[in-house]
Amino acid sequence: METTLRGVGVSHGVAIGQVRHMGTAVLEPPAKQIPAEDAPREQARARQAVEAVSADLTARGNLAGGQAQAVLEAQALMAADPELLADVDRRVAVGSTAERAVYDAFASYRALLAQAGEYLAGRVADLDDVRNRIIARLLGVPMPGVPDSDEPFVLIARDLAPADTALLDPALVLGFVTEEGGPTSHSAILARALGVPAVVALPGACELTEGTVVAVDGSTGEVHVEPGDGRRAELERAAAERRAALAASSGPGATSDGHRVPLLANVGGPADVAAAVEAGAEGVGLFRTEFLFLDDHRTAPSLETQADAYRKVLEAFPEGRVVVRVLDAGADKPLDFLTPADEPNPALGVRGLRTLLDHPEVLRTQLAALARAAEGLPVHLEVMAPMVADRTDARAFADACREAGLQAKAGAMVEIPSAALRARSILREVEFLSLGTNDLAQYTFAADRQVGAVSRLQDPWQPALLDLVALAAEAAREEDKSCGVCGEAAADPLLACVLTGLGVTSLSMSATAIPYVRAALAQHTLAQCERAAAAARATDSAEEARRAAQAVLSGE
Repeated sequence: METTLRGVGVSHGVAIGQVRHMGTAVLEPPAKQIPAEDAPREQARARQAVEAVSADLTARGNLAGGQAQAVLEAQALMAADPELLADVDRRVAVGSTAERAVYDAFASYRALLAQAGEYLAGRVADLDDVRNRIIARLLGVPMPGVPDSDEPFVLIARDLAPADTALLDPALVLGFVTEEGGPTSHSAILARALGVPAVVALPGACELTEGTVVAVDGSTGEVHVEPGDGRRAELERAAAERRAALAASSGPGATSDGHRVPLLANVGGPADVAAAVEAGAEGVGLFRTEFLFLDDHRTAPSLETQADAYRKVLEAFPEGRVVVRVLDAGADKPLDFLTPADEPNPALGVRGLRTLLDHPEVLRTQLAALARAAEGLPVHLEVMAPMVADRTDARAFADACREAGLQAKAGAMVEIPSAALRARSILREVEFLSLGTNDLAQYTFAADRQVGAVSRLQDPWQPALLDLVALAAEAAREEDKSCGVCGEAAADPLLACVLTGLGVTSLSMSATAIPYVRAALAQHTLAQCERAAAAARATDSAEEARRAAQAVLSGE
């Protein structure tokens, strides 16, 4: 009998196929004692397994490129953490086997992470994946991961580790469904980058029987179990209509009555540029620069290294707009030479601009590198600071840009509710705003973006979040300045129309989402977008907001 389950749609498209479940996690190794003379051999086995897993994760990152590379390199660093290795050695020295020592050492570190504030607690799944890979290698059993199959399938998992998501083969994995995760989790972001339909935070997903046919709608978040012929035809017709709209859409982003909405790409480094150009991005709305700093947690990259990397991105968009976010360190992106090791809650501590103002030499070097990278290029360079809380922050960043002699617009990211509430004040110091809806939702609702249990509060359709977007956009309009969105909310075609109606002046997203958003905007007038925005804000829940906007834009 056909049934419909509802989760959170995070990557557009429709996938119909049989269910295959993710490989099971490694079982807990038995606790048994080894003779003292075996300790050196067990310690060597543990180190060899750690080194192999770290190398494998790094290789997977190099193969995947883009956003996935930074995520997997961070996991590789987790695997080779010197303190963890020292703990493993100590446990083996007192009689544990290599695999049991790894299990217990990771359990201890896991407990510390879980207590270290919501941001780091959200990385527990990544740590568990590293542990499972090391133990699997020690036990000589298959790695937990994507199942082998001769036929395409829909992948079901409790959650997907970045190492698995990054290298999914879209020709084999038609789509995926997870029981945990949220719309801004690593898996969701990587799914959008791959263009694989995906639904996350679906209760009971792991109870679906192997081989069951499901239809996954990554736009609505619905998973139809054993869909009938009528449902299949309806979904396939909707998918065909989407493909036709995509094929007919080209050129700059605009509503049907000609209101321009530049569509920009979020990039994590030079490896992401080709996809952005191919998708028709009109520039870059969020250039994440952390990829350079995460290569070595101990020191900052040189001015020359930074300038070379930045120039590769700037050269790809002649006459285009490129918005660079200066280093956003701290919280889930700790750097040994910048980030305090003893913060009780890193997400609410010294991160983003606060870190850079505490280490002005790092900011000066990065701004100087950007100035050098832009020399002689016809690009429209803009530079923005993350985690701006108030006018004092904005002034400090603008002053730093001027002191560096940077010929670029200085802007502020709106990721903290105070910045949205006092946007007009901030705009007295900087020339543009960019809304990071992922963190803005997290801080507005006190809901960690990696925790599936609070995913409804991370939904960018939440009316309170739309209110904050409207406040920032209105302030920018009053000051005759721009206000873009660079969070993943911009990748939702329906929500992109609502954001346009709220007064947002540009939208930046993963490259794969650009054609969908361009097509959606081209089907509606600015007045329709404004009515949809008003309807969404008049509701009291994310689901009601989505339905209200859909009703306006579909003419119901």
